[in-house]
Amino acid sequence: MRKITILFGIFIMLILPVNKASAQYYFYDTKYYDNPVTFELGASIGAMNCLSDIGGNKGIGKKFVKDLNLGKTQFAGSIYLSAMYQYMFALRLEATFGQVTADDKVLKKVAPSTWGRYERNLNFKSKITDFMLGLEIHPLYIFNKNNEDKEPPLFSPYLLAGVGFFSFKPQTTLGGKTVDLQPLSTEGQGFAEYPNRKPYNLNQLNIPLGLGIKYDLGTSLNIRAEFVYRTLMTDYLDDVSSEYIDPTLYSNYFTGAKLANALLLNDRQYELTPSHITNAGDQRGNTKNNDAYFTFNLKIGYTFGREKVRR
Repeated sequence: MRKITILFGIFIMLILPVNKASAQYYFYDTKYYDNPVTFELGASIGAMNCLSDIGGNKGIGKKFVKDLNLGKTQFAGSIYLSAMYQYMFALRLEATFGQVTADDKVLKKVAPSTWGRYERNLNFKSKITDFMLGLEIHPLYIFNKNNEDKEPPLFSPYLLAGVGFFSFKPQTTLGGKTVDLQPLSTEGQGFAEYPNRKPYNLNQLNIPLGLGIKYDLGTSLNIRAEFVYRTLMTDYLDDVSSEYIDPTLYSNYFTGAKLANALLLNDRQYELTPSHITNAGDQRGNTKNNDAYFTFNLKIGYTFGREKVRR
């Protein structure tokens, strides 16, 4: 977060000294004209969902929206500050807060087709705190820049890309209590017997990519609809990625309540089929695809940095 804030500060220092152009980009109305750089402060409300190893739809696990469970959509919100150059490009710093969740139980009706994913019986939830430094590109303003006689578009579709930093903490419920999954090494992370399975970090980078449309309500206010997809560097958003381990190993590393929770939560197939026997090396997740999460938000922004026309 500190690095992103520093980068945004450097950007602001670079653009503030820009002298006003001899002819402003356009007069916003009869009272205000635009400086080369304007600023926007805003907030949003919307929805957050994820694509992970848990849940999905019939058949084998699939990529992207084919395994999306809309019923698991959660509330999300954000606040942001951006600096925009002549309405063509904007650098935005945004903090987003939400939650993601998934559950293999959604597969009950299609269980015979899911190759054991329903019977796996895993679930998770996690709060998400996301900080993004993103670049907006507004094509219509770029095309309109040299046409001073043409009115600027009130609607402005745009593309968004950047770098993000997020925190997460996968959890589940056991006996009515919430349990953190990462410390339990459910797939042997950190065990000497599995040297290639390292403990995953709960604070990581992501790559946000998105698109949206902006509409000016007046001199100061605008509204937006925006979709942002975050590509993650981890497959452990849901604490599921690879294979089951030998559960007898847990007693070498854990004791007490932690040992009991690890034994009960690394493999929950016994809850549906008490007689089921899981072997070390059986598939638990899919290592081929990292997890992801995304948001759809409605935003309202306040623009400042315009100057009044002097009569």
